[in-house]
Amino acid sequence: MSNAMGMRLVHNLTHPSDLIIDLAKGPQLARAIIAAHRRSHLHAARPVGWGRESATLIVTGWPLADTSPVDFFLRCRAHLVPGGCVAVVLAHGDVALPVDVVIAAKRAGLAYLQHIVAADRLPRRGEQAQLAIHTDVLILTRSAIQGGATDG
Repeated sequence: MSNAMGMRLVHNLTHPSDLIIDLAKGPQLARAIIAAHRRSHLHAARPVGWGRESATLIVTGWPLADTSPVDFFLRCRAHLVPGGCVAVVLAHGDVALPVDVVIAAKRAGLAYLQHIVAADRLPRRGEQAQLAIHTDVLILTRSAIQGGATDG
């Protein structure tokens, strides 16, 4: 994830008093959290738990190594405020990966909100070049309506 994407996630999905849980690899999100003066459980929270307070944003890498996707998303849902989001930074190359993530999230009661794709450069006029993607993020949400159509 780029520094700019970390800043966009923090500024667009949280308010200054909101808690963010950072499970992403690299310092980019931590830098954005600090620069935006947000509260967070950073990487150190991973081995000891996620804390007792619910978060507005959880950011994680994908694929997961140590847990099943549905179990992971159930834990995310339990630690999100209603209307909170999980941002999943995807590995590149597998076109079915976003679908797999959304299916697992839906089974855990999270709903698809947005798919963000950020590119290094825009194609030039007259060229048929593919975009050089540097960040691919799925945004999932916990519905504020219990039992609602987007709540699972």
